[in-house]
Amino acid sequence: MKRLFLSILLLLVIAIPAVAQDEPVTITISTWAGVDEAAELQTLIDEVNAENTAFQIVHEPIPGDYYTQVKTQLAGGTGADLYWMDQNNMALAADGVFLPLDECVAGAEAQTAGDLNDYYPSILAVNQFDGQTYGLPWIAQPVVLYYNRDLFEAAGVEEPQAGWTWNDFMEKATALTQDTDGNGETDQWGFINNTWPPPYLFIWQAGAETISEDFTTSPIDSPEFVEAFEFYLNTAYNPEMSPSKEIIAEQGFGEMFKAGKIAMFMGGAADDLDRVEGLDVGVVQVPAHPETGSATTFAWNASTVISATTDNPDEACQALLALTEKVQSWKIVSPRISQANIEHLVESEPRKEANAQVLIDAAQDMRALPIFGNYAEWDALFWSEFFGPLINNETDLSVAELAAEVRSDLEETLED
Repeated sequence: MKRLFLSILLLLVIAIPAVAQDEPVTITISTWAGVDEAAELQTLIDEVNAENTAFQIVHEPIPGDYYTQVKTQLAGGTGADLYWMDQNNMALAADGVFLPLDECVAGAEAQTAGDLNDYYPSILAVNQFDGQTYGLPWIAQPVVLYYNRDLFEAAGVEEPQAGWTWNDFMEKATALTQDTDGNGETDQWGFINNTWPPPYLFIWQAGAETISEDFTTSPIDSPEFVEAFEFYLNTAYNPEMSPSKEIIAEQGFGEMFKAGKIAMFMGGAADDLDRVEGLDVGVVQVPAHPETGSATTFAWNASTVISATTDNPDEACQALLALTEKVQSWKIVSPRISQANIEHLVESEPRKEANAQVLIDAAQDMRALPIFGNYAEWDALFWSEFFGPLINNETDLSVAELAAEVRSDLEETLED
């Protein structure tokens, strides 16, 4: 009898299914990362995955035609759970394709990726629409000026210093534009501009705006705006200080600086221009407006968003916070105020140690574009009707005349 009882009990135990442990949720992320960048990102993803059991992140890079594919996915409710978005494309939030993050970051500990108070305000503002936050920034890259020390020394021109102005810049750029081999043709230029750097930093320094703070006007005909844009145009394709469009097309934009033919180049803080083999390159903040004293600089920035159609919003939120924390200690400059120090920047990118303080200083003066739902239309119109015709010498109108003519068209896009 006892043996029969044990046999029945054993059968019952076998018949009862084991309680399966919950499998981690797969959270996918799509980025524009190429091979090398994707490999570095994968290292961070592996670290996050090793630290979490509720989810596992899988990278699905889209290295070509990124935004065309992403927009198609978002519109169709397909694709990844997380996406990288640059500043301009954060305007897609107005289409309802991103998940609001306010609940996701609620209660975040201070000075972590979820602490919205720890972000530079103008950088965070790119991610906010109608009182809600839709992306967490992972980079805020201010424009700085790289310069070739050897060219300055050979020309007997003093190197740029912090606090220099537009006037100093123009004087140096002109003096450094030379025919070094005596064949009658310029072969060294003080500066280079092919629509980069963007004109906004000079506009802001002058105290002007492209779009008003309340997004109701586009005051590009103000005296301050006109002054700044005229200065900007004088730095582009000007034979007295910069190469022509044809020369740049033939020899390459950044390549000309790396070849030692350009004395000064405005690039992002993360650029590799200060570690070009054979060049002794210094870094300084961009020149300031001679009257306002403003050294405001443009900041390219990017964020990670959650698709509004994700099947796992809670796990996607956890993955977003964990991965953003990692990326902010990889990409420079971090968009977080608490990380604006030499130690954090050098730990993130040791090759920037010599110029770390300059980059930190530039971050204090950086500013992002004013992004709103219809920004893409405004931007396209600004280029086609104003910026493009002027910089490409396709109009007989002055800056002031064209600005007065185009302003109303730009303001119509704000009404939409």
